[in-house]
Amino acid sequence: MQLPFPLAEDPDDAAREAARKLFVGDGVDFVKGVVAMDGLPPDDRGEVCFAGRSNVGKSSLINALTGRKNLARASNTPGRTQEINYFTLGAEKYLVDLPGYGFANAPVAVVEKWQRLLKQYLSGRATLQRAFVLIDFRHGIKKVDDEILTLLDKSAVPFQVVLTKQDKVKKAEQDKVLAQVREALNKHPAAYPELVITSSEKGDGIATLRSIIAKL
Repeated sequence: MQLPFPLAEDPDDAAREAARKLFVGDGVDFVKGVVAMDGLPPDDRGEVCFAGRSNVGKSSLINALTGRKNLARASNTPGRTQEINYFTLGAEKYLVDLPGYGFANAPVAVVEKWQRLLKQYLSGRATLQRAFVLIDFRHGIKKVDDEILTLLDKSAVPFQVVLTKQDKVKKAEQDKVLAQVREALNKHPAAYPELVITSSEKGDGIATLRSIIAKL
């Protein structure tokens, strides 16, 4: 019997190479950091965004996808990133790194400000093709993740779950976490019915995620 939310299939060689060129070419660059909706770049192309709890590994994943060690700046302090960061993928797409939600080492007023910006972006960006919600494979979907998934449902934004840090999870524990994630996603009509498992450190799932984004 087919499991709900199966793992995404690996791309064939042609799709893998086309996606690699999109992510590691000269057209990949940091555009700007945005602190308010009126600072967003023109909506002249499709875009995908990465959302996730603080310290879930968004910056590391962006760097792994693009083959650039420091394109996205990772912080050792969870919650340090307070901007919506835009990157170009050639002339056709934007890749958008959203502020981490959940725990943040910042004053309450600052946290509230960028959580509000996050919600405004997710519900109000017409060119957003898909949100990729990063979930730490060690922990599965938590309540704070579920709140964002519900927001995406209400905003009619299709989202796909990407599990990060596969290399930190023992194989014996992986099926248990996958079962929890699948059960949680069954409640969300905006969830795209495939999961992607990644390890930025080992490179697992990188070609698959590149290919999915390239085909959108």
